[in-house]
Amino acid sequence: MAARLALYHNPRCSKSRQALALLRARGVEPELVEYLKRPPRAAELKRLLGWLGMAPAELARTGEKTWRELGLRDATPAAVLRALAAHPILIERPIAVDAERGRAVVGRPPERVLELL
Repeated sequence: MAARLALYHNPRCSKSRQALALLRARGVEPELVEYLKRPPRAAELKRLLGWLGMAPAELARTGEKTWRELGLRDATPAAVLRALAAHPILIERPIAVDAERGRAVVGRPPERVLELL
């Protein structure tokens, strides 16, 4: 199957690796977006958030040390969006994206990525 899906992927994350394995087991080779190496810009994140139906704070890994250091608990959505763009470690993963259909899911649990097939 052609790469219709993209996977925002962190190869060091077990959930991300599991999501990738689930897709590959079904014959899907997604375009891998290693977002820690190529952080998404705020506009890209905004588009993803729209497809996910989430607010910026819902996509954030609030348990990360960086989240606490930046004092984002009471931050505005715009401030959280800027923080996600500037500190991609804060972005929840994995995120499977079907840009053609304008849909995305956070792969928590990893099986959620199969919703896009």
